[in-house]
Amino acid sequence: MMTESYFTHARPEMRPFVPDSARRILDIGCGEGAFAASLKREREGASVTGVEIDPEAAEAARAHLDLVLTGDAASALPQLQAKSFDVIVLNDVLEHVTDPESLLRDLRGLVAEGGCLVASIPNVREFFTVKDLVLHGRWEYQDEGILDRTHVRFFTRSSLSGLFERGGYELETLRGINRTGSSKFKVFNAVTLGRFDEMGYLQFACVARPIS
Repeated sequence: MMTESYFTHARPEMRPFVPDSARRILDIGCGEGAFAASLKREREGASVTGVEIDPEAAEAARAHLDLVLTGDAASALPQLQAKSFDVIVLNDVLEHVTDPESLLRDLRGLVAEGGCLVASIPNVREFFTVKDLVLHGRWEYQDEGILDRTHVRFFTRSSLSGLFERGGYELETLRGINRTGSSKFKVFNAVTLGRFDEMGYLQFACVARPIS
């Protein structure tokens, strides 16, 4: 069961990854439009199209965005004009898709010259997820987070690089975000001399450009 906040996250940590020059924005999985609305406020003249599979969230997003299509990405893409977006945003979307490589390939045709794709993706190698699995044998799905029960794919830093490469993109940025403040991880990280530092991040932020 999804919590009330599932579709309302504003994701301020992802805004810096969207290029300042981007004005034509496609937000896939836009939820109620909180993230996209913040981009519109920051960027004079910005136009944002949203795609959202949940009908109630899509209806709420229409109050903030220029256009919202209800449905999954596969059904929405044929309704969108080729090469018409400076940036395509996929905040916590690819882990919900059974064939993310195909989706990435299909999105290439919507990216304008010089444009990019921005995505956030959960890090399944996160410290507490690994600790629960290795030490306690636990892999318990939850309503939100890395083990969200609606996730069908799981990624590490390494597998993300391969995903974007196979999807036809050059990965320009791959950076950990939402770092844990746990003292247990800090001790672990110090003892292991920072070798597993990426386990301290809940998610990765990616910026990728289609390979011509």
